[in-house]
Amino acid sequence: MNNCRPEELMISAIGDLLEDAAHIAVGVLSPIPGSAALLARARNGARVSIIGSTVPEFRTDGGIDLFDAAGQGRVDAFFLSGGQIDGAANINLTGIGTYPELDIRWSGAFGSAYLYFQVPKVILFRDEHSRRTLVKKVDFISAPGVSKKNVYRPGGPYALVTPLCVMMFDRIAGRFTLKSIHPGHSLEEIRDQTGFDFDCPNDVPDTATPDKDTLSLIRGDVARAIANPYPAFAAKMFGI
Repeated sequence: MNNCRPEELMISAIGDLLEDAAHIAVGVLSPIPGSAALLARARNGARVSIIGSTVPEFRTDGGIDLFDAAGQGRVDAFFLSGGQIDGAANINLTGIGTYPELDIRWSGAFGSAYLYFQVPKVILFRDEHSRRTLVKKVDFISAPGVSKKNVYRPGGPYALVTPLCVMMFDRIAGRFTLKSIHPGHSLEEIRDQTGFDFDCPNDVPDTATPDKDTLSLIRGDVARAIANPYPAFAAKMFGI
């Protein structure tokens, strides 16, 4: 993989999905998507808002100003994750068990459902690809992947990126399609580790590895910028 680390491959893969985004917003606990957004900024001049950053040009309160921008159609891309994601792109940020007496309680959805409806390109992201995280059906729908035809919804799921692959989401069919497999992994492994069914073309290409210039950007400008607000990630990944 050209001495490319798995995290750098995911940063590059997500960055490729953002090439036409003018304004990208990033939530909390999202250093890999955040790095991908900064890669898009370095490549295309995209505006990036990162919740938790104290750098003035990236700063957003993550509430009023971000929600207002999304509601006015001024956010092109956002990232969501969840303790569980299913094949209909439903995400569970609430917990596991029978609601309201959950066996495991997570932090909650905050404004995820609102942004899922408003932002045109929502990229789902998980740093663990397993049947525990990618399930047949989520225990609780914190934010739905699809809506009925009579529901006004300009936003929704666009893709899913994991340590194994990239999948694209068809909002009409309500299903994922495998787009590419990361080098070193296989279709059999992905099927074995995925709890939901997905569509698959006859020939699935490898995920493109970042070229020399992209790696230089990731390890240089992006690494320095992502250190605020993710100093631990920048130190571990890039020694910054």
